[in-house]
Amino acid sequence: MEDKRCHLILEIINHTDMFVGDPFFVTGNFNNWIPDTLSPGAIPPVGEKKQFVLRDLKEGLLELKINRGSWSTLTSTVNGKLETPYTVEVGQDSTLEIPINGWRDTFPASTASPQVHVLDEAFYFPEMDAVKPIWIYLPKEYQTSAKRYPVIYMHDGQHLFDEATSAGRTGPVEWEVDETIDGSRHESIVVAIASASNPQARKSEYLLNPTDLISHPQGRSYLADIVSTLKPFIDKNYRTLSDVRNTAMAGSSLGGLITIYAGLRYPDVFGTLGIFSPSIWMDDNQQLFETVENVLQNQKTGLQKQNYYLYGGQLEKRSGPNSVAVNMTENIQYFASLVYNNNRFRVEMDINPLGKHGAWYWQKVFPKFYEWWHKTLL
Repeated sequence: MEDKRCHLILEIINHTDMFVGDPFFVTGNFNNWIPDTLSPGAIPPVGEKKQFVLRDLKEGLLELKINRGSWSTLTSTVNGKLETPYTVEVGQDSTLEIPINGWRDTFPASTASPQVHVLDEAFYFPEMDAVKPIWIYLPKEYQTSAKRYPVIYMHDGQHLFDEATSAGRTGPVEWEVDETIDGSRHESIVVAIASASNPQARKSEYLLNPTDLISHPQGRSYLADIVSTLKPFIDKNYRTLSDVRNTAMAGSSLGGLITIYAGLRYPDVFGTLGIFSPSIWMDDNQQLFETVENVLQNQKTGLQKQNYYLYGGQLEKRSGPNSVAVNMTENIQYFASLVYNNNRFRVEMDINPLGKHGAWYWQKVFPKFYEWWHKTLL
């Protein structure tokens, strides 16, 4: 049976007098998010619209963005905030109206809160024999109070606070971790560890077990460096609540996978784990599930109950080993089922029926995780 093909009429309405007459582009999941290959023409005068037809689209969810040729020139709100992708469910010929309210590159490149600081451009991880940029978020009252604060250690640090350092398949989308904590009544320190910019090197950092593609993963060394070098440095130099109850870790995708391992391998260090869209399918031969079973069989007595916040989107699918289709939510639910009835784990499941794999979704779920974590601290 052939896929049904549909046409979508885009009505792009300009509401700003900037860059009128310049060429602009449409990008989305229909062209693999390549920003500068499809142009409807020139930006129309203020108040006028440009019509453009996307032809022969497959049925399903279509996501779109408008730019002037690069990710730095995406459209924005009138206040300079990046807009979420415009979406439409393609099932028949239809029309989608897209406003141009502003352009992101006419506002400051950095979106980081004043509470975000570079701790070290090259913090040394001895087990890995590597250096990494580290950022730290300090609460607003940190300099004027004597309080101590709980701490979250987070992976992919360049994507957490600032569009100027963020990068992704759909543009420079940051998690807004700083804005979330700025707006919360609960205060915390966040330690953000940069990942390798090269995708293959990042896989090596975040995998613990060898796979067909990564024969010598560094994940065990990476976690050991966080526990034995970075955390002691943070606890010595900042006013932290350093006990397991007040120490959390969070990450997404492969960062979510290694966060699970951090909880299982260091239950006396990390009391709460924020696990978003974990790439469990990247762990060949079900090695994560075998680790869970071993932990449950050999668990120590007297350990504090750990909190696991598990997020997944039902539209997250990948091609796993041997090109077998993988439903990432099913993997998350199976992991949860292994630990759910064990008295050492408190599990919170958060499944988004429309969720896909990407920073837009993790940006939206982080505030929920953050408030849930602080409820466990009360």
